[in-house]
Amino acid sequence: MKPIRLGDRGPAVEDVQRRLLVLGHELGPTGVDGVFLAATKDAVVDFQRSLDLEADGVVGGRTWAALVDATFSLGDRLLYLRFPYLHGHDVGSLQGTLNALGFACGRVDGIFGTYTERAVREFQLSTGHPVDGIVGSETVRTLMNLRHVWEGKDTDSPDFSKVGPARAADVLAASVIDVGHTGPLGSDLAERFVNLASAAQPDAGLRMIEVRDAGASVEEEAEGGSGRDLLLAFGSFDPHELRKEGDPAVSAERKHDESLPGRVATAVRAAQGADRRVMVDVSALDPTDERALQRVAVAVMDGVCSALA
Repeated sequence: MKPIRLGDRGPAVEDVQRRLLVLGHELGPTGVDGVFLAATKDAVVDFQRSLDLEADGVVGGRTWAALVDATFSLGDRLLYLRFPYLHGHDVGSLQGTLNALGFACGRVDGIFGTYTERAVREFQLSTGHPVDGIVGSETVRTLMNLRHVWEGKDTDSPDFSKVGPARAADVLAASVIDVGHTGPLGSDLAERFVNLASAAQPDAGLRMIEVRDAGASVEEEAEGGSGRDLLLAFGSFDPHELRKEGDPAVSAERKHDESLPGRVATAVRAAQGADRRVMVDVSALDPTDERALQRVAVAVMDGVCSALA
């Protein structure tokens, strides 16, 4: 981004000023006026010093990212486990709330990592929500409805630092999985699956490859496909071709489907031989529905890890 500095004016300056005002910084008598003068620079310097950033009064890339992080409120965006980890004030609020409710995230650091995802899933399980680790409007609404329980509690209590092991980390570290894809939607799901695995376990043995159809992968033809525990392929597949190849397949539905992890686990266990292959048909999904796509990636991850554990 182009740095925003003393003397600049316009919508970008207004955006900076609004964020500073939300954070309680003084902008002088003119307030949010879209003009970057001395009062705005002083406010930027104060903000930078509060985060140990270079206090030059210029809103460059790092300062802008910090401003955005600091002004996210819980519910402003979808939160879920991914890499690089989502971070910001909204994540910190989520962690503090979950800690106060007894779902331990560990230290409140504003980073949505594996322990935070685990706490979200436990909260969702206890409140009857789909257990996907995704913090959307329904989960936020339930958290807010419990405000009388968590508001005012100490979220830095030593008890809140007692967290269990992250989901699936040991399975992912011990398994070699080739994640195949065909078509744009298949590629999207494959990338989400690999990203989720990397966020849960940096040493996950996953490799992205392209598949032409329900049969052999490009890499398999070139290198024999040896040394892996599973080929998991996302894409739009012909049912007749799948039956001919004999590889287990599951279909991801457009609506939330709580049976998907179990169906994936069954398919992985049913795959025969040292070179197991499972196809995930994603043709029914809406490519613009971020939550649905992430839910499918989470469900497939749960099913694969359950089967390989």
